[in-house]
Amino acid sequence: MTQHLKVIIDWDGTLTAEEEQVEALAARSLDTLAAEILGAPREHLAAGYEATRARLLQTPHRYGWWVHGLLATCSDEGAFILNTTTLLVMLGENPAYVQAVARAFPHPQYDPLMDCVNALFHRHTAELSPLFRPATRQVLLALVEHPLRTPVILTNSLGDKVRRHLGALGLGERQGRIAVLGDTRQYDMNPAWSQRFPHPEGGGIQVWPVDEQHRIDLRRPAYYQALRRAAEDGSQLAVVADTFSMPGALPLMMGIPFFLLHTSYTPAWCAQAVASHPLGRVLDDLADLPTALYTLPFSG
Repeated sequence: MTQHLKVIIDWDGTLTAEEEQVEALAARSLDTLAAEILGAPREHLAAGYEATRARLLQTPHRYGWWVHGLLATCSDEGAFILNTTTLLVMLGENPAYVQAVARAFPHPQYDPLMDCVNALFHRHTAELSPLFRPATRQVLLALVEHPLRTPVILTNSLGDKVRRHLGALGLGERQGRIAVLGDTRQYDMNPAWSQRFPHPEGGGIQVWPVDEQHRIDLRRPAYYQALRRAAEDGSQLAVVADTFSMPGALPLMMGIPFFLLHTSYTPAWCAQAVASHPLGRVLDDLADLPTALYTLPFSG
């Protein structure tokens, strides 16, 4: 039986070409750190950033974005993720930087370093004009015009940034038919969360053992609840994103199909893990999405 399908599409890196914007994001972040937070020379920060980034890329599985003691994502899964992880490692390894960040963020929601890099990301991605992937407009229009599909844009940012930037696509009144699932906090890890997920070999799991070097922690209750709410009206869900650990692994373990957009920065292990899962698909081009959705058993 054909059912209504909400196609939840990640914003940064999926609808936009974040690999073409990450250099500008890093530069603005270093500007803010130098002028407003650390009081350190800009050129010194830039050299430290480049050295840290190069070190991370030598053994990317050994570094990642840690939240509340749990690994939210490996360092190399996305261009923006690598930038965030590089900043976290660079700041965290310098005691003077740690102290300066703590002064700048005296009442953190997570911890001062985490709040700092989050603030840099949200501030400066909001400032950058979006660079959309070539197929973004046609894909959104195809979904809007399909009687049984609704595009829903997924983002860790607040929805106002996405709605404002969508205006650049010239969708007119059809933009109003695109929903935004904002502030999903896919990185919000909770070690006390008791929810487990069925794994064909491991039984009820909280950490997905992908391979010898990569394990994906599923303890993401904020994102879990966001996906549950999206399905409360009886719609089926499918998630589309350019990265795996944060937006894709949990949906797969919840029984939600996941489409991974293969980009220039997609690690081989991510593509292999998605392709090997019964509900996983790998897209070579965003333009392939509308047709690929017909492979889902509940999609008309």
